[in-house]
Amino acid sequence: MIRAETSLSAGSSPQTNRPVQIRTADIYDSYGPQLELVQPLFRDFGGRENFFGPIRTLSLFEDNSLVRSTLEQPGEGAVLVVDGGGSLRCALLGDQLGALAVKNNWAGLVINGCVRDSQELAQLPLGIKALATHPAKSEKRGVGRSGESVRFAGATFTPEHYLYADSDGLLLSKQALEL
Repeated sequence: MIRAETSLSAGSSPQTNRPVQIRTADIYDSYGPQLELVQPLFRDFGGRENFFGPIRTLSLFEDNSLVRSTLEQPGEGAVLVVDGGGSLRCALLGDQLGALAVKNNWAGLVINGCVRDSQELAQLPLGIKALATHPAKSEKRGVGRSGESVRFAGATFTPEHYLYADSDGLLLSKQALEL
C-alpha cells in the first residue's frame, strides 16, 4: 500500500515518482464513514483526472490575483481549492496559470467557478475540476482570503485535510489515507 502523501511530484508514488491511479469508488468502499463527499457538480478540464493531496484554500469572487500569487509558490503536491462563489461570469484559471501550477508542482485545482483555455488545460499533467468554461478573464483587484475553510458543493474544504479526485468525483479526508 502507498500512503497518500505527495512529497515528490504531485500525486506520485514514492517508489516510482509516477502518477498514482486512485479510484474514489474504492476509497469510499474502504473508508466511507471517515470521508466527506462533495456533490457531483464539477467537470474535468485538466490532463490528469486522478489526483490527490493536502488542501490549500482561497476564497475570492471574480478576481484571480490570489490564484496567481498562490500558484507562484511551491505546491509540494497540494490541491488548491478555490471558492469563487460559483460565479459563471468569468474564468479564474487559464492556460498560463495552469502551466504555472505544473511548474510549481501542484497536484490539481478544484474551482467553484470557471476556467478558460480548456483545450490547452487538457494537455497539462494537472488535475483541474471546475463548474464550466468562460472566455472572459477575471478582474485583478487582489481581493480575497487564503488559508481558511471554505464551504461549497455540500462539503467543507479545510486546509491540510486531504482531497481525492477522479472521474467519479471528489472525496475529503481529515488525514492521508492508505491506498
